[in-house]
Amino acid sequence: MSTSARPCPICRKPRVAEHAPFCSSRCRDRDLAQWFGDGYAVPGRPALPEEIAAEVVRQNDD
Repeated sequence: MSTSARPCPICRKPRVAEHAPFCSSRCRDRDLAQWFGDGYAVPGRPALPEEIAAEVVRQNDD
């Protein structure tokens, strides 16, 4: 499948292989900023910090 088969998910311009799945570094950076700014979310309830810490401890004990 060609990288240009689907458009850039940010601006809908044709994709560029160097920046796939985006068309440019600008769109790639805009997407990253969305993640850092909580613009995207995974469905479900937010994890409590205590739950995350307990999971890390469990993984380290294994």
